Amino acid sequence: MTIEKEPVLDDVLLKPLVEDALAEDLGRRGDVTSQATIPADIQAQLQIKARQSGVICGMDLARLSFALVDASIEFVAQVQDGETVAAGAVLATVKGNARHLLTAERTALNFMTHLSGIATATRQIVDSVAQYPAQITCTRKTIPGLRIVQKYAVRCGGGRNHRLGLDDAILIKDNHIAIAGDIKTAIEQAQHFAGHLIPIEVEVDTLEQLEQALEAGVSLVLLDNMSPETLSQAVAMCKGRAKTEASGGITPETVRAAASTGVDFIAMGYLTHSTTALDIGLDFSA
Repeated sequence: MTIEKEPVLDDVLLKPLVEDALAEDLGRRGDVTSQATIPADIQAQLQIKARQSGVICGMDLARLSFALVDASIEFVAQVQDGETVAAGAVLATVKGNARHLLTAERTALNFMTHLSGIATATRQIVDSVAQYPAQITCTRKTIPGLRIVQKYAVRCGGGRNHRLGLDDAILIKDNHIAIAGDIKTAIEQAQHFAGHLIPIEVEVDTLEQLEQALEAGVSLVLLDNMSPETLSQAVAMCKGRAKTEASGGITPETVRAAASTGVDFIAMGYLTHSTTALDIGLDFSA
């Protein structure tokens, strides 16, 4: 399948993340190993290489990692975020002061390996359900401070983003319903609060709750922890009345069963909290 490339995130959004990561790594005395072993004026050229095949993400974060340590470092990218590469592919070449290259190395690779792992897993899952109409979405189960780039990685892999934050939309969940008293009351209060600009989604655990939500006029329902059989019944109930989203511990092993029920969306916290990093390294070349 063809996956459209997402526009890159602006440097103004990425720079604070890289600055924090570098400050954490440099500590109080900087890179004492490079200072101790490499003369101050030595120049070097290194290559960022993929040691596994996968979908690449985090190129701009890597570029900024080197640039913020030393603005004179030359960073030449060979691929763009969202591209699939083979093991051994050169992703970028970096050239400049050897000490500074090694100082930035781990920060650059940490971003790239983590985000490329998310993008790769997302692409695999999207491809696995391509025969079904369901779209794969991520959740708010992200590492604090890294949500914007983790969700960007999901988009690079062909997935979609659920809420970026609590202010994006109203999602009425079980605790909201319990405290409000019942589904009807929670929905009515949300509809009064939202006006016409804030979307409303309601989480339901049973078909009885689903019918109550549909009678209250919701247009999007989150079908939580339902078996494929129950999901199929829920989709049939919602046809022509509301969009459906399956959620609740869905993994690469169970996603096809969920998709086969005809749901419109499948929310997977797995994408941002349980994927494996893609192996990427920085190798000396000259």
